[in-house]
Amino acid sequence: MKTLTLFLLMTATLTASAQSHSDEHPWTDYLYDVMTADDAESDAWEQTYDLLCELEQQPLDINRATREQLEQLPFLSQQQIEDISEYLYRYGPMKSTAELMMIRSLDYAQRRLLTYFIYIDEEKAGEDRQRQFRLSDIAKYGKSELTATVRVPLYRRKGDDDGYLGAPNRHWLRYQLTCGQQLKAGILGAQDAGEPFFAGRNRLGYDHYALYLQLRDIGRIETLVAGHYRASMGMGLVMNSDFSLGKVALLQNLGRTAHSLRAHSSRSTNYLQGAGATIKLGKGIKATALVSYRAIDATLNDDGSAATLLTTGYHRTTAEMEKKHNTRALKTGGSIAWRHNGLNIGLNALYTRLSRPLRPNTATLYRRHYPQGTDFLNASIGYGYTCHRLTASGETATDKHGHLATINTLSLQLADTWSLTALQRFYSYAYQAPDAQSYADGGRVQNESGLYIGTTWQPTPRLRLAYYIDYAYFAWARYLVSQSSYSLDQLLQTTLQHRRWTFSGRYRLKMRQRDNEDKTALDNRWEHRARLTADYQGDSGLSCRTQIDGTYNAYGERQWGAMASQSLRYERQWLRLQGGIGYFHTDGYDSRLYLYESSPLYTYGIAQFYGEGLRYWLMARTAIGRHWTLTLKAGVTNYFDRSHTGTGLQQTNGSSQADIDLQLRLKF
Repeated sequence: MKTLTLFLLMTATLTASAQSHSDEHPWTDYLYDVMTADDAESDAWEQTYDLLCELEQQPLDINRATREQLEQLPFLSQQQIEDISEYLYRYGPMKSTAELMMIRSLDYAQRRLLTYFIYIDEEKAGEDRQRQFRLSDIAKYGKSELTATVRVPLYRRKGDDDGYLGAPNRHWLRYQLTCGQQLKAGILGAQDAGEPFFAGRNRLGYDHYALYLQLRDIGRIETLVAGHYRASMGMGLVMNSDFSLGKVALLQNLGRTAHSLRAHSSRSTNYLQGAGATIKLGKGIKATALVSYRAIDATLNDDGSAATLLTTGYHRTTAEMEKKHNTRALKTGGSIAWRHNGLNIGLNALYTRLSRPLRPNTATLYRRHYPQGTDFLNASIGYGYTCHRLTASGETATDKHGHLATINTLSLQLADTWSLTALQRFYSYAYQAPDAQSYADGGRVQNESGLYIGTTWQPTPRLRLAYYIDYAYFAWARYLVSQSSYSLDQLLQTTLQHRRWTFSGRYRLKMRQRDNEDKTALDNRWEHRARLTADYQGDSGLSCRTQIDGTYNAYGERQWGAMASQSLRYERQWLRLQGGIGYFHTDGYDSRLYLYESSPLYTYGIAQFYGEGLRYWLMARTAIGRHWTLTLKAGVTNYFDRSHTGTGLQQTNGSSQADIDLQLRLKF
């Protein structure tokens, strides 16, 4: 309570001198609405969040945006991109975002979401979309942003006293220069809590640095990246280090066969280091080439080979620091794509060589076919076709041993209010592609075949229903499963708009098979999850969300869980205040629940809770003058069922945890 009192006093002082509100919007509500429990635990969602933060800071002029620029928005399907382009071609520049209602393939939520990433400049509406970039533009149109963020825990972990090499604070600093959509360059330094700063192996300061440069639409060069960057090819069976959306969003964004390069400007450790370029070779033909050489972390075997490649990025203890950058990875490859009248075909390839052989513990059955060796080669062919009401796409890939993986999708717009989506995938249990990331119920592009069918129906402009069913079969053993198994996942979601209110409900039923206690047979583990939400958007700057979550695990000891939460947002020219409170009560970890809360820019705000307790938080964002923005957040979690939290070096004495986040941004 002392933390929140102090925070309120600081907020009152800051807002008294505020002059303008920030330029950020609550698009994160949409991201949370399409997220499932599985997505909340995925690192890919944090990358997607970072990407959308970047796109929000550099919105597109919808009237001058190219098809390639629209493809940067991960929540748009290929059909929706075609419809937007056709509307602009037939009717000319949009005069306001209200014209998005004329594009029938966009529903209410997507239209609202799209407005956060686009703008309309009527003065330039008639200008040509392409403009040659000149270095002199940087001095005239360039914009700089310096962002510093720190999280201060108001408690001590066990490792802070004995075990961690650094201070308990987490902090990062980033400078970025942009010039329209054509130039982005910057440098980022990041430090996790417990990592040494200007000490030990981090004598140069931060534990992680990222230096990046990105150029777009420079003559025949569609994209040029150097330094730290991300890449995706096709539908991800060969490589995808870019973004990923879950099963609910899959109903809306199928049909994407991306061949993209993007600067990596976040704290994530999933990136390439080197250079890449996409060149326009001719009408409808473009080629991408990339090369990357970087140090990565690995757990080593006694013979010096790598048992596992690590992606956590943590270097807090002596043992973790010994694994830092002990292996090198060379990656090179590219793609060539052709598009004409809705038809597209692409060829993709990637070669990877590790400085140490990868030798996982194959004595454990489920690891028997994990990637092994020093060299990896993957190639694929991607294909797709889009017309007025049909989108079909797919990719078929192979590794150097001839093992196959394929994914194919079909989306039909049966009527203006009804769409149907189907996805088939087959990933051989022996397919090895270390950089693959695509749709998979099991989380890996390996050992899975299945069929996903989803539909959306919008009987009225205010009511929308969505449903999917997904069946997956796993031919080989998996973690906690010693034989062939399958899973079944279903979700029904409805959304209703009424004036300033949006009501939604969701029910998800998922079954996973696991070994029984004797490992003689498989048990069917059914999990039920439900959510009810009510959102209010007022015209006075006030909005709120009331939410109830529930879960029931019908196996073993049969755990229940529930959470009731309330969040508020108040926004004026000189002030933006946000806060929330949630009470949770679950029978154990298996019935854990997830809660989203607003956080400073570029900071992912999904947390999981189990047991019994109360979570409450308050955040204030205010502008100081024309160039400075200050954000303060205080969050407290009180547990009613324990005397300490965490385990191992993360253990803290006491039943509560409180953190303060501080972010200062300078834009000039």
